[in-house]
Formats: sequence, C-alpha cells, structure tokens
Amino acid sequence: MTGQDWLEKDFYAVLGVPKDADAAAVKKAYRKLARKLHPDQNPGDAAAEARFKDIGEAYAVLSDPEQRRQYDGLRAMAGGPRFTAGGRGGGGPAGGPAFEDVFGGMFGGTGSGGPGGRVRYSTGGGGGGAGGAGGAGFEDLLGGLFGGGGGFGARGPQQGQDLAATTTLPFRAAAEGSTVTLTVEGRTVNARVPAGVRDGQKIRLRGKGRPGDNGGPPGDLVITVKVGPHPVFALDGADLRVTVPVSFDEAVLGAGVDVPTLDGGSVRVKIPEGTPSGRVLRVRGKGVVTATGTGDLLVVVQVVVPQRLSSAARDAVQAFATATAGDDPRADLRAAARS
Repeated sequence: MTGQDWLEKDFYAVLGVPKDADAAAVKKAYRKLARKLHPDQNPGDAAAEARFKDIGEAYAVLSDPEQRRQYDGLRAMAGGPRFTAGGRGGGGPAGGPAFEDVFGGMFGGTGSGGPGGRVRYSTGGGGGGAGGAGGAGFEDLLGGLFGGGGGFGARGPQQGQDLAATTTLPFRAAAEGSTVTLTVEGRTVNARVPAGVRDGQKIRLRGKGRPGDNGGPPGDLVITVKVGPHPVFALDGADLRVTVPVSFDEAVLGAGVDVPTLDGGSVRVKIPEGTPSGRVLRVRGKGVVTATGTGDLLVVVQVVVPQRLSSAARDAVQAFATATAGDDPRADLRAAARS
C-alpha cells in the first residue's frame, strides 16, 4: 500500500466506524463485516471478495496504533479529499486541485510566481524547497509520516495478518489423521491434520495467512478443528474409550468378552470376577497411532440390568438375594457420609 492509497481511502468509512472509535469498536466492526463478506459465505461473488480485501486493508492500518496515528496525521494535514500527484498543467481528479495547490493553500504560500501562483516543493535534497535553504522537502515531510526516508509513502516490510478458518472432520478421519482442503480468501490451502486431533484443537500453518507488504513475511493460517461424534468410540488424548455392556453373571463370575477396535477388528478382554459397573480396563497399544506413540484402548464396563425376567430367572435372583442377605452394599457409603 502506498501513501497515495492512504490519502485516497477512508478506512473509517470502509469499516463503518467513526474516526474516534476505540480499538475494540474497530475490531468488532471488522469481525462483523469479515463474517458477512468472507469468500466462503459468498462463493463466486467478486464484489464481496473485493470488499473483504478492502476491510482487511482498513483493519490492518486502524488496528495498528502507530499506523493509525500516521494515517490520521496525513489525512488531517491533507484535508481528507482525494488527490492526484498533479502535473505542471494538470489538476486533481474531476478538475479538482492538484497536490501542490492543496498544500500551497494550507501553508499560505504563493510560490515564486506571485499571488495565485503555485507553491513549489522540492522532492530532492539540496537548497531548494518549501522550507527554504536547508528546509525539508515535500517528500521528506510525507516520508516522515510514513516512517520511511526513501520517498513518499515509503514503509518498511510489514508482516501479513494471521487468518482463521474452521474445518469439521468425521471421527475416524480425526483419529487416523487426514488432509483437508480449505478456501481462504480465494486461495486453496491444503492442510495436514495429525492423527488424534481433539475437538476444538487449533492447528497453525506458518506462512499461509495474508501476504505481507513491502517484502514482509506472510501471516499464518490458524485452523480450528471440529470433530464429529462416533456411536461407539470417544477420543481421550491418544487413547480410545469404549463402553462395553456385560451381563450380571459375567461381572460376578468373570468372563472373556470381544471388544471392537477402531480398525474394524476386535480384541479379547478378560473381565475379572466381581467387576463393578464403571470400572475401566486398559488394553495396551489399541488406541490412536500418533507421531509420538500409540495410545491404549480404555474399556469401560457397564453391567446390564435385565428389564424382563422369566420365572426361572426371577427365582434364581431371589435365591441369590436370600443367599447374600447379610451383605450391605451401602455400608461404606453411610460410613463415609458420617466422616
């Protein structure tokens, strides 16, 4: 972006905020417009894409305190209208004043041609110029506003802005890792999502954000990953968690049960005698394979209570109740409540 751009563009109007808007108001306005005008929300709409770039340009200046100060200072000095560089016989746009006319009027100069003549500003070093011998030339004046000494509008390298995106993955793709394709400000970006990514986890792609200015490095792209649910498995870091129903007799007497694994197979898990509902059994190496290692399969035991009993089964349960009548499963609870 050049100094001429700063003179021509009203960044406050682009974002729809007053000139005295604080940083929070500027940020809020930008976010609202960015959501509305984002290319993903307006596919194929060239006008929306152009406005999206305009608000990004405006926010880049107004969100930076130093750049905003320079921008306000330059426009205050220039009076805010549009300008052209002017020529020896030319004026501004649509017959308006050229650069020299405007600045001449502001500083009250009449130039060497007498009343009504143009003020001449030196663009080089040496003796001549509006400041008189040894005074600052026009280019020096504006160069100071932009923080550069190499000419009107000169600025050093500026890093590009970071951009944000969101992607949603099916559970299996998140567990096993996947490559996703995103459209970011009209660009196609491929991103590798590592195995075992968690719901809400952010992935930063270096250099995939908005391009820098004047040779500065590009910003980053920060991707928020949403993970869809699975009917059987849940991610627990690199571990996989699965709830397995077991019958009352399996929990009491012990049993071997087949437990499904994410790869479509199964693994035999021993249920020890007297296993209560909710106990977690760990199967090593049957979780998510990541770059740093392989997680485990966490088997959560859920003792199933039958909803209907045959006469024989009811009699058996009644016999069990009679045989264990002296046991109180809530004794420890009462003792702990009194402590």
